[in-house]
Amino acid sequence: MHVAIAGNIGSGKTTLAQKLGKDYNWNVELESVEDNPYLKDFYEDMSRWSFHLQVYFLNSRFKQISVIQESIKGTIQDRTIYEDAHIFAANLKQSKLISERDYENYLELFKSMIKYVQPPDLLIYLKADIPKLVGNIQKRGRDYEELIRIEYLKNLNSHYENWIGDYDMGKLLVIDVNSLDFVNNIEDYSLIVEKVNIEVNGLFS
Repeated sequence: MHVAIAGNIGSGKTTLAQKLGKDYNWNVELESVEDNPYLKDFYEDMSRWSFHLQVYFLNSRFKQISVIQESIKGTIQDRTIYEDAHIFAANLKQSKLISERDYENYLELFKSMIKYVQPPDLLIYLKADIPKLVGNIQKRGRDYEELIRIEYLKNLNSHYENWIGDYDMGKLLVIDVNSLDFVNNIEDYSLIVEKVNIEVNGLFS
């Protein structure tokens, strides 16, 4: 069982992955953020560090996939390798924050890796509008995230909507979290668990 949570920065992926991992007794694979050597530099100068950051995330995610595919225990993953390419790298290219040469090099790496990747059995997409994202980002108080621009989040959301709209690699559960507080409100979290249960049980039917 491989469940992955997709969503923009600040949508609540990590928190939900940890909560579901505990409740379902799944392994939890989190995004490499705190120990990422490029993230702070990237937010200070996106053009300079975009390629370095994308390659770091791509390699980190591919290593996670290798662990997940070899595990006999269920796993929940915070963000997928597909988002690295179809959301973040694509947004950098569209915004002209990565050179054509670096983007093509990155895509070739992605295409080589993706041949060995199995898509998740269930993809959970946390849909969140800008006010929700900004509120969550401010709550967690990471210094480097203060440099994130609203326009950057808007562009990522646009890429997410397009990608999710065409997603066909497996079961998909879209959860609108704009009016939910699954951290502090047990009813909101129970609502999510109910939806996840339906999808997970459907995988075995």
